[in-house]
Amino acid sequence: MASTFSVLTRNRDFRNLFCAELVVFGADWFVMVPLLVLLPELTGSGVWGALVLALDTGIVALLLPYTGTIADRMDRRKIMIVANLAALLGVLLLLGVRSEATAWLALLAIGAVAVAKAFYSPAAQAALPNVLEPAELAAGNAIAGSAWGTMTVVGASLGGVLTSAFGPYACFWIAAAFLVGAALLARRIRRPLQVPRDHTVPAPRTWAAISEALRYIGHRPRVLALVTVKSAVGLGNGVLTVFPLLAGLYGVGAIGTGLLFAVRGAGALAGPMLMRRVLSHRSWLLPGLALSMTGYGLSYVGVAAAPWFWLVLVLVFVAHLAGGGNWVLSNFALQGEVPDRLRGRVFATDMMLATLAVSVSQLVVAAVVDHVDAWIVLAGCGLTTVVYAIGWRVATRRLSLSDEATEPVPAA
Repeated sequence: MASTFSVLTRNRDFRNLFCAELVVFGADWFVMVPLLVLLPELTGSGVWGALVLALDTGIVALLLPYTGTIADRMDRRKIMIVANLAALLGVLLLLGVRSEATAWLALLAIGAVAVAKAFYSPAAQAALPNVLEPAELAAGNAIAGSAWGTMTVVGASLGGVLTSAFGPYACFWIAAAFLVGAALLARRIRRPLQVPRDHTVPAPRTWAAISEALRYIGHRPRVLALVTVKSAVGLGNGVLTVFPLLAGLYGVGAIGTGLLFAVRGAGALAGPMLMRRVLSHRSWLLPGLALSMTGYGLSYVGVAAAPWFWLVLVLVFVAHLAGGGNWVLSNFALQGEVPDRLRGRVFATDMMLATLAVSVSQLVVAAVVDHVDAWIVLAGCGLTTVVYAIGWRVATRRLSLSDEATEPVPAA
């Protein structure tokens, strides 16, 4: 563990990139948890919360093919800075959500934040190998994979507590301050965040660039397997819509909602750390991915049957420990398979498929959440992930990641 975290002390640029990620994720949870508590209070319905979650992921999914191309063409540091400042403007719009009549402003604000995230995420993810030395990649990925979980623990738990104590609008102001801090941290990164391009060769047009990445994925079964693996957890992600309702059923209110999101983050934090050893054994990656998906789904089936809130918290932790492991395993494997000039587009496709799965899950839950028992929703989401995991493993059973990628990149 000490050797894993030593890369933070040795590598200043990685430290700034990681801290920027922490702050961005913290801002996300200081927005989302208070908003998911506020909207049912203002409107008397769980549909608005489900719509916010679906809009957040849906917009990101639709834009990622384009923004991944931008991440391969433009200065990734500048993209990150501008995206954080754009998200700041979206967060400030939330201060106008004061009644059922102004609930639509939440959709507009989250839509603006989602656009900013769609530009930020592929740029930050594609930049990671450029701030790490080859010997630091495994440790750096384990640490970077823990960023989301770390700030879900901190942001979600504090978001729930501060919402209960001071109201949601104080949390929105804190999120705005976080986004300013993230932009400043990104500005401090000095190392180039992409390999220098040959400017004598014109960049392909947007659709041609997207087609090139899709051909690359389609001709490589290993890459295709890796960009479809996160969808299993995504299809089970509709459970997040039920968190505020679940807390209400157990009588634990806003603090309980914050705790549910916090243990979700704690699991996502622990997952990448526990998978650190697996990253050094490429032959373990595909079986590990199948097990992580199955673990996520079975845990939420258990949540649907849990009689006590403390047991719900344990099972949510286990689910997202598996989900966090799934995320870091697939990211690490993709970084070893994909060349730098295509990395932004391939990671954008990877995130697009994952967020589309999340959006579909949340839209389905939005359609049924006011009509179907919450326990049925939880069990249905969990079983969906388990079925996907089984099908994915059957389809990839003949593949192996034990050899390094050596296939040439197809011509555009």
